[in-house]
Amino acid sequence: MQGAISAIHAVGTMVKGSTGLGEVASSGAGGQAAPFSGLFRDAVGEVQTLEDQAHTAVEGLMTGSGVDVHQAMIATQKAEMAFELALSVRNKAVQAYQQVMSMQF
Repeated sequence: MQGAISAIHAVGTMVKGSTGLGEVASSGAGGQAAPFSGLFRDAVGEVQTLEDQAHTAVEGLMTGSGVDVHQAMIATQKAEMAFELALSVRNKAVQAYQQVMSMQF
């Protein structure tokens, strides 16, 4: 749950705190701007981590190594929500790119 919340917070920070072309405000202690690519890379890393945790939980459930059904379901739902969020962000970024490319100057 914490990983999904931090991914949502990162997307919210990207949307709210744009400081310039290709940079967004970060919530770090220094308040320095971080490149969009770095934030996106971190969000994708979080999604991968959650998917790995879900895979481990389901594997533990199937082998009977003490993983509760509830823990496995929660882990898979976290991974699914994080993936859907990342997919939505990607789709919006592609849509914005296509709109910019279709502009006539």
